[in-house]
Amino acid sequence: MSDGTANGEAVAAEFPEPAHRFASLTLVPKADEKLATKDFKSDQEVRWCPGCGDYAILAAFQSFLPELEIPRENLVIISGIGCSSRLPYYVNSYGMHSIHGRAPAIATGLASSRPDLSVWVITGDGDALSIGGNHLIHALRRNVNIKILLFNNRIYGLTKGQYSPTSEQGKVTKSTPFGSLDTPFNPVSLAVGAEAGFVARTIDSDRKHLTSVLRAAADHKGTAFVEIYQNCPIYNDDAFAPVTEPGERDQRLIRLEQAQPIRFGADGSQGLRFGRYGALEAVPVAGSDPDSLLVHNAEETDPSYAFALSRLDSSDFAHTPIGVFRNVERPSYDELMSAQIDTARQQQGDGDLAELLAGADTWQVG
Repeated sequence: MSDGTANGEAVAAEFPEPAHRFASLTLVPKADEKLATKDFKSDQEVRWCPGCGDYAILAAFQSFLPELEIPRENLVIISGIGCSSRLPYYVNSYGMHSIHGRAPAIATGLASSRPDLSVWVITGDGDALSIGGNHLIHALRRNVNIKILLFNNRIYGLTKGQYSPTSEQGKVTKSTPFGSLDTPFNPVSLAVGAEAGFVARTIDSDRKHLTSVLRAAADHKGTAFVEIYQNCPIYNDDAFAPVTEPGERDQRLIRLEQAQPIRFGADGSQGLRFGRYGALEAVPVAGSDPDSLLVHNAEETDPSYAFALSRLDSSDFAHTPIGVFRNVERPSYDELMSAQIDTARQQQGDGDLAELLAGADTWQVG
């Protein structure tokens, strides 16, 4: 009988060694063929409520994916539970519709063991910030090489209109008939506070801006967190009208552009500066000391600046920043894990699983 050596060598050539043997951080191969938007559309019928913002996000996401220039089999989309979490069905790639709040945990295991994959997490404000809150913040602080898109509609849509962790205080819903008493989460503040290296915000109806943010997130090594304002026309219609309506948005939106002076309002007449106690305040550009007005720097390593930007949010959307708040490089979890395993292997050699399982910390009963 053959000892299988030849066959083993052939298999090894086709399937490389485990991910931790590689020194490179990102091993996503380039696609041999030029892919188009249609190649990322699955044969599943897209089913969301008429007018749902998820349609616009899906269309932008599918049209953006060819820019990654990777084979579809190296793209993985993992979701939790909620309306947004149906998205993996509609993209022609590998994916998983997982369980409530656990998408970041599943994505962590996958991205850590398979750096040859581009791993995206699709989640919502309820899925990510309620039952999934711990999984989200730990994925962010660990800097796992995954991209997290949080669709924020400020309501529980799939379960028919209860208030969510981002619903504004006083929100009247089926579960809060006299108004919500909870102080809502600010997803961007939470992400910055968890030391996420890349944090951004965009809007479902602004396709150009949404696509530019997705591109920046994809280019970031480590965890990229993107909050997307997403309209729910059935249970929370026009929740973001102040920043989506043409007559309103130009006065309220603060578009963040790297290395550019922060200007907003009519004809860019408003700017930002730090106040006495470190909070940002909007001031007229005319008459202000030019040196006191901020120029946006998402690459500032100290998160204080990005956090201050995130705190401009208010329930009336008076000053709402969109764009990349923070974009700072630091070693990713899978990079550190691979280096640690390689060091241990050099020092101690390959481990023995049987010896580990029956080691000194085991005993027999009876």
